[in-house]
Amino acid sequence: MMNRTRKSAASVIGGTIGRQFIGTHSDSDHRFGDDPLGDDHGRLLPPGERGEIVVRGPTVFKGYWNNEADTAFTFRNGWHHTGDMGYFDTDGYLWYAGRAPEKELIKTGGENVYPAEIERVLLADKRITEAAVVRAPDAKWGEVPVAFIACRDDSVSEAELVEICRRDLAGYKRPRQFRFIGFADFPRSTSGKVQRHELEARLAKSSS
Repeated sequence: MMNRTRKSAASVIGGTIGRQFIGTHSDSDHRFGDDPLGDDHGRLLPPGERGEIVVRGPTVFKGYWNNEADTAFTFRNGWHHTGDMGYFDTDGYLWYAGRAPEKELIKTGGENVYPAEIERVLLADKRITEAAVVRAPDAKWGEVPVAFIACRDDSVSEAELVEICRRDLAGYKRPRQFRFIGFADFPRSTSGKVQRHELEARLAKSSS
């Protein structure tokens, strides 16, 4: 039997993940959905401070099949590190704040590509109002960058974007595709941050 802390599930504030779940267990260190936040040094953070969401409990999976290295990294200090960032407010509600920077990293052909670097190059063109770079699976390179673009008008062509990236980025950092969408079509968090994982899901769906 599970109960929410302090208030019922019906009282969850819109836009938040909610409060922690508490479950019955013989070990007080293994609570259902135990999800504090950690900083880069593994310290638990107080309300209002942003950190990585880490979880542990009897419902959390134990590791990756035949992948000891990733299992050891993900389950550091007895906690599952989700790769998601967030913060608790003073009422105990957890707010999502995007992916951890290393989780947004694109690994292509053994090279590391940071989406923010490509986005800065694209957004330097004043005709571009929004740019978000995500990963797409690739049979040859493992992953490749794909850019979602919103423009002020129809004057920006894909050929121009290719040339901009060729001028300012190394070859492995250049997006393999450009997807033009409206500014309002970018999925955003309640704080206005573009949700790359939702764009990746949209990309995967359109490619299936």
